[in-house]
Amino acid sequence: MSEQGENGRRDDTSIGGPRRRRRWDDRYPARVGKLLDTTSVTVDGIRAYPTCYVPDHILVSTLADVAANAERLGRVAGELGWDLSLDEKFLTSRLPEPEVARQDRVRRYPWATGVLGIARFLISARAGDAVPAPDAWTLLQRARALLGRDALAGVGLDHLLIVDSIGANPFHSTNPFHSTNPFHSTNPAGSSVDVGAIASYGSQGRGGLQPVAYAGPAPYRRDRSAEDPRRPVVATLDTGCGPHSWLDSIVRTTVRLDGTPIGHVGTATDPELDGDLIGPMDGGLDEVSGHGTFIAGLIHQACPEADIVAWRVVDSDGVVIESELVGALTKIATLIGRAALDLPDGLGIDVFSLSMGYYHETPEDGLFDPTMYELLASMGRCGTVVACSAGNDATDRPMFPAAFAPWLGGGGPVHLAEDSVPIVAARALNPNGSTVALFSNDGPWIGCSAPGGAVFSTMPAFNGGNQPLARVTSDFGSGVRVRESIDPDDFRGGFAVWSGTSFAAPLIAGAVASALDSGGLQPVGSASLADRVKVGSAALEKVTAAAR
Repeated sequence: MSEQGENGRRDDTSIGGPRRRRRWDDRYPARVGKLLDTTSVTVDGIRAYPTCYVPDHILVSTLADVAANAERLGRVAGELGWDLSLDEKFLTSRLPEPEVARQDRVRRYPWATGVLGIARFLISARAGDAVPAPDAWTLLQRARALLGRDALAGVGLDHLLIVDSIGANPFHSTNPFHSTNPFHSTNPAGSSVDVGAIASYGSQGRGGLQPVAYAGPAPYRRDRSAEDPRRPVVATLDTGCGPHSWLDSIVRTTVRLDGTPIGHVGTATDPELDGDLIGPMDGGLDEVSGHGTFIAGLIHQACPEADIVAWRVVDSDGVVIESELVGALTKIATLIGRAALDLPDGLGIDVFSLSMGYYHETPEDGLFDPTMYELLASMGRCGTVVACSAGNDATDRPMFPAAFAPWLGGGGPVHLAEDSVPIVAARALNPNGSTVALFSNDGPWIGCSAPGGAVFSTMPAFNGGNQPLARVTSDFGSGVRVRESIDPDDFRGGFAVWSGTSFAAPLIAGAVASALDSGGLQPVGSASLADRVKVGSAALEKVTAAAR
């Protein structure tokens, strides 16, 4: 069976058919994340906030002197009874850039003289010693105390970005509100069940994930000739995209960089092909299954003329490790940069949609590593508009990458590049189109609004383990017919309603693509970088001015 078919689509598009069931130790992967205890290791002058991170990883930006930082960290690790070693399995990611981009960054960050990227180091217990379990936060704080808080520029935790349900603490969320459990009531329309106001968005009938029927036509997409302006290209980095009649001919899922995969590949762990990969063997759909297909459908509705590229960096466990995300972003930025400079083996991307994020432990005190922002800024320097979701925790705590957007009144954790299309962050609106969804994050970095409460889009043809409340058969002479109440997780009709700021970002992305398309797009690489930035910025301003 081929991994990739025509137009970058998989040849294996079966859903719900016979598949080898995963073993228990695959269905219950070991959780690698740790919640940061802000009281465990304190350093004078550093105020930390909760986040989630990988305890035995530490990241070193290649913008700084990797060897010098590794030597400093190794010395401190040794005092704690630990060893520090370069993670050979993680390919150190570096982005080739024009010299002018590097000079601009050095002006903003004098220490950042190296090549843009990251290296990942492993912390392990020294052989033969009984010592406390390795912990990156302890190492980082101890090093700051011994060497000075400014001695480790570009060094940081390997954060986790986690997809989870309503009601989770606002430390790590990638924004989908969803519940595959039915809204159990004998009279759902008039239920008096007491559900928290924010959590109510996860209930079916109130914005939670549920199947719906659609009676209209697919979004109209006109044929184009070689003489017509090119189509806009919108890319997403999420759970990928599953088969769907609206999307099969326009979405590519296996675009690579020089033959190297971007993100996760393989059908065995694809949450857009199999909706039940982890957890109990009860047939229940995993929380993020179908998320990427839903996002692709929203982009298609907002801009039917756009071509879509959907990479997968999130599996069914809903966990994204920051270093893996940065690795994927580096490859995507490389493709974009090549195309913008009219070099071979590139890929022009006009809009990039990200529906994920994390909360940084020290977001406003100068201890923030700007590497992820610089990667997104490098895309913006090529004219690519980056749209990010605001987050679902009803908080004004900055969530990243959304909070890399310009802050109203100035400020923010990073020094913004002036020659780049600014990042835009989107809050979610309720179905009335005028009020902000109660779950939506908000703050001075959020520049626009789009529907995110009870929105409609495409869904893989999953049929989960939940059952209708009642099922009977009848035969009045025309054959046996099955009569049943609505099956709460039968998505074989191909459409669903769902809620989250995850879905506001792709709608903004699609609107920007539509604005670009209305102006007529030049062939990729034919315009200067400055002109591409002007075009992208103008399209973004047009959309956000109407969606504030």
